[in-house]
Amino acid sequence: MKTALTIAGSDCSGGAGIQADIKTFTVHKVYGMSIITSIVAENTTGVLKIKDVSPEMIEKQFDAIFCDIFPDSVKVGMLSERETIEAVIGGLNKYHPHNIIVDPVLYAKDSTPLMNEDCMELLIKGIIPLADLITPNIPEAVKISGHNIKSEYDIKKCCEIIHSMGCRGVLIKGGHSEGAPVDTLYDGRDFYKFTSPRINTKNTHGTGCTLSSAIAANIANGKSVYEAVSMAKAYITSAIEHSLALGKGNGPLNHMCNI
Repeated sequence: MKTALTIAGSDCSGGAGIQADIKTFTVHKVYGMSIITSIVAENTTGVLKIKDVSPEMIEKQFDAIFCDIFPDSVKVGMLSERETIEAVIGGLNKYHPHNIIVDPVLYAKDSTPLMNEDCMELLIKGIIPLADLITPNIPEAVKISGHNIKSEYDIKKCCEIIHSMGCRGVLIKGGHSEGAPVDTLYDGRDFYKFTSPRINTKNTHGTGCTLSSAIAANIANGKSVYEAVSMAKAYITSAIEHSLALGKGNGPLNHMCNI
């Protein structure tokens, strides 16, 4: 069985973060493991409190995983503090895993900041160059690139700017755009588009986490980046289509929709 590791914050309500990643790995028939960077008290209505895990504990989690079950792919999600990012950079540089998928989680669904503003430069210089693929949504792509998005040309320009920061591939997700959501993949040479119908539902909690972990699982299973993104796009669309009306806010996806 192939293996995948998620490095991210938790979500006690189960819709996003580590919990969503492990569910996604499992339905893709990949053995899932985790390094928890933050404990997040959140639910479908928003974030109540964030408690960061100490850098030493992050380092020990790296040692426990990589000295025993070396992952076939790695998904990196929420990194809230400078010390957290530095610990993750240290672990990735120590063990040099392949197939690193970075989901730059900057804000929660309720717009709560999940990464401190002064950490952006460290993310750009320390994490992005390690990524085989980075998967920002449109607001995150604008924040990272410094280039506003108003057209397809701007999407491509943001891809090129982010790619120049050292990653091997960029996937800008189109969920925040008008009309059908179009995701744009750039591999440093060519652009590829992935389109799906827009589904009329408020229950989209955890979409970014789930998509990036689905990509990581597909790559662990031997798929190319293009194949992994295409399959993950189909999976996330189905999970949204069959999303769950749980809670009082934005309900979670149905990670088990294909079972």
